[in-house]
Amino acid sequence: MDRAFHEALALGIERLRLPVDATALALLERYADRLLAWNRKVNLTAITDAAQVAEKHLVDSLALLPALGGARTLLDVGSGAGIPGVPLACARRDLAVTCCDSVTKKIAFVKAVAVELGVDVRGVVARAEGKPEDERLPRAEAVVSRALADPERWVPLGAAYVAEGGLLLAMLGRDADEAALTALGAAHGLAFAGLDRFELPLSRSARAIARWRKQ
Repeated sequence: MDRAFHEALALGIERLRLPVDATALALLERYADRLLAWNRKVNLTAITDAAQVAEKHLVDSLALLPALGGARTLLDVGSGAGIPGVPLACARRDLAVTCCDSVTKKIAFVKAVAVELGVDVRGVVARAEGKPEDERLPRAEAVVSRALADPERWVPLGAAYVAEGGLLLAMLGRDADEAALTALGAAHGLAFAGLDRFELPLSRSARAIARWRKQ
């Protein structure tokens, strides 16, 4: 990967004060390299500029690290090419990740890159419809979706996959409303646990991560 990639990744990690060690950095670079290599033949991402891959895929994913707390299992619903699940597994080698997506070629990439990187990531071809046993999906200590940014759709769906006492996470934009998120979670048996706001340093894009705990 080029200098712009390394600078964007380092800047994002530094500005957001993320716990990413040297081993993780090497794995993240290899992941990005394989993502762009596969993308030349298989449509995995519309973002192909190396610096943007570093910020909008990797840093954006790694911003979830503080929100995970002590969770040891993660389900990434609609993960596409494994984002955010694979980057999180690169940074948290003790984290067991399941990535699910309905597109077979994307899960094929997830499985291949997980083996190459030696990270604990399982890929499952499934369309998540709130029936984990039927879909061969686990109830995890932390559940996230980057694909479903609309909380009104994501919260009732994601709640079905959260283990008792576990966390449901939503990756949101600038307009996240704490009161509305609190009420939405309560309607589905989830206690609102916090809203973390941050900004991606290069693009200046506003982001927020909402957290609910299953009671």
